[in-house]
Amino acid sequence: MSSPPASARTGSRPARRTLPPGLLFALPFLVLFGLFMVWPMAQGLWMSLTDASLSAHDPSFIGLDNFREALGDEEMWRSLGHTLLFTLFSTVPLVAVALGMALLVHTGLPGQWVWRLAFFAPYLLPVGVVSLLWLWLYQPDLGLYNHLLGAVGLDGVAWLSDESVAMWAIVLATLWWTVGFNFLLYLAALQAIPDHLYEAAAIDGAGAWRRLWSITLPQLSRMTGVITVLQILASLKVFDQVYLLTKGGPNNSTRPVIEYLYDVGFTGYRLGYASAISYLFFALVLLASAAQFAVLRRREKQS
Repeated sequence: MSSPPASARTGSRPARRTLPPGLLFALPFLVLFGLFMVWPMAQGLWMSLTDASLSAHDPSFIGLDNFREALGDEEMWRSLGHTLLFTLFSTVPLVAVALGMALLVHTGLPGQWVWRLAFFAPYLLPVGVVSLLWLWLYQPDLGLYNHLLGAVGLDGVAWLSDESVAMWAIVLATLWWTVGFNFLLYLAALQAIPDHLYEAAAIDGAGAWRRLWSITLPQLSRMTGVITVLQILASLKVFDQVYLLTKGGPNNSTRPVIEYLYDVGFTGYRLGYASAISYLFFALVLLASAAQFAVLRRREKQS
């Protein structure tokens, strides 16, 4: 006759299987991520395959018709072109100016806390405050910039109502507002460069410019790549300051693709079509991100 199991003989219960501690710690985040990210994305993808509208309660499945229409939508391509132009015009100065500001502070200017506060403080302002401030600066009659132009004998500029100037005006406001974040990243990277590199270069007789080109900039190359990637992704998602400053005008000459999504979905009531455009734009952002990371990895391998 076989003997009873050990747990029956001793009266103890079999050990319960428990979740790994790491999973327990991550479970609240996973629940929130699923509720507020995965589920809305799945809902948006399904909506892009329907003719969903704010004025209709029972959307019907139409397959890929919204995507086909979006690929042939000239206004969508035009707004996407505006987004790419803004990304190009804003990324270069936001990287270069941030580097110059960080180098200026890192040289040891007196009152460094004042410089750091002045450079970083605009980044802490909400977009509504920034837009209102720059609307005042760009006023045709009472604005500061046209007043300064008039003081030197130049004609005023229609900063936000001239198609050839409006995009540059938005870029300038964005530069003042967001350059502080890149400045902070560069400043942290500068402080991480070992001092012995500069000491050895000084012993060899290298001047300030030689140390900049041979030590500082190569040491900052990885941070420059990271800042460039982050800035491109942020610029591709531009919406707030454009909407508040120009509402995409004049004549839709500054309207980015996200504002076009807003107009199609919440003004034209075509939620399904807007969802399809959003997923096309999402695919473009993913491709841009993958390409940038591939370039960064290749550079790291070569170095």
